[in-house]
Amino acid sequence: MLAPDPLLVATNRFGLGARGAAALYLSGGGGDPRAFVLAEINKPPLDLPGKQQASSAHLLQLFFAEQKAVRDARAMPVMTPSAHDPNTANQAAVPERNFARDVYREEALLRFQQAFRVPSGLIERLTAFWANHFAVSCFKGPFVRIVAGAYEREAIRPHVLGRFSDMVMAVERHPAMIFFLDNTWSAGAQSQVGRNNPKRGLNENLAREILELHTLSVNGGYTQADVTSLANMITGWTYSGPDGRFGEPGQFAFVPQWHEPGPQTLLRRIFDQQGVAQGEAALRMLCQHEKTAKFIATKLARHFVADDAPPALVERLAKTFQTTGGDLASVTRVLVTSEEAWSYPLTKMRSPRDFMMASMRLLGRVPEEPQRILNALNVLGEPLWSPPGPNGFPDTKAAWEASEQIKLRLDLAAQMARQLRDPPNPSDLLEEVFGPAASVATREAVRRAESKQQGIALLLMSPEMQRR
Repeated sequence: MLAPDPLLVATNRFGLGARGAAALYLSGGGGDPRAFVLAEINKPPLDLPGKQQASSAHLLQLFFAEQKAVRDARAMPVMTPSAHDPNTANQAAVPERNFARDVYREEALLRFQQAFRVPSGLIERLTAFWANHFAVSCFKGPFVRIVAGAYEREAIRPHVLGRFSDMVMAVERHPAMIFFLDNTWSAGAQSQVGRNNPKRGLNENLAREILELHTLSVNGGYTQADVTSLANMITGWTYSGPDGRFGEPGQFAFVPQWHEPGPQTLLRRIFDQQGVAQGEAALRMLCQHEKTAKFIATKLARHFVADDAPPALVERLAKTFQTTGGDLASVTRVLVTSEEAWSYPLTKMRSPRDFMMASMRLLGRVPEEPQRILNALNVLGEPLWSPPGPNGFPDTKAAWEASEQIKLRLDLAAQMARQLRDPPNPSDLLEEVFGPAASVATREAVRRAESKQQGIALLLMSPEMQRR
């Protein structure tokens, strides 16, 4: 088993793709590929470029106002224009701006521009990994579409090198997750609201996914009784609506009247805290559990190294997770410096999002608008922030290397090459970006291309671009 070129490990396995004189810096120029990757852990570019983005609470307040304007407009009487003065018509007007679409596009453009600018892309990869682990989906409707970007900015990005427990607490209290997994109106049977209104009942969706997808895993040893207990502990966890009855509209709120009173038992442990503290204590316990450590370690090793996660690496990652109290910077350092990460072959296929970001970096094209990339992601089956379910997009090579997927990528590669106004010489581009890391077969295929555009399309479809 031959170890891959360190340049490709640094730029493909851990980064978003090579760009510019990457080969000169990392190979011929005496650069250190491992130090190149580690630099983003030591000095992480967490802030997104561009204007200050609105908080999820502010975006939801605008969304609530838009909904009210639409309702008011539809409720207005429609008057028949006067025969003498057609300008007297008072037609009901619905706001023309598609607010959810516009916010979604603005947030997407920031991610694409950041992906182009960062030296390595490790932090962007980690952010996307964790956002997929704690997935919400825009398929749920405009509410999630509006706050999906803010959710990633607020609950995921600040914590990718922080404490896992802090990320979990931010995720489970975020309006995007509460809405997506239907905890908005969840009320305990013995709560004040539950006793007065039997139709208001317990919703177990969020609790189930916390156990199955966010912490312990599906094989985490919990029971249906544990799901119900955790669901009871997070009753009353919601967000404040447009009336501001529970606080500032759009922000997390805890409603005591909805909370199931009394102690609850989770994984044979009794939680007798009062109010919101009960659910918080349960989350902290789950974050410290050895099953959670093993689950997170396995997913990280599978994502960054190989589908069959190397057992020794998983064990070291899990041990680091537990001994550091879930410090993700420490876990990531162990991953990046592991022997397995630099010796295992690059067998995994880039996801559609990785492929589009790597292509953009290779071609040196800063996106000025997001729609072309968004359209491409839709075609390739990984629409931004829109997985088919709460388990996120698949993370195995089989999911992205089917023949139909390859054909779609080839079509997009050819399209991207045709759109270049002044295409570079593809052989020169190959040498600049990949240098000695490029295989003889890739060099020959690019050299024999009938046009610059064809050569660039072949370069985009090369193993050096597609594998990570």
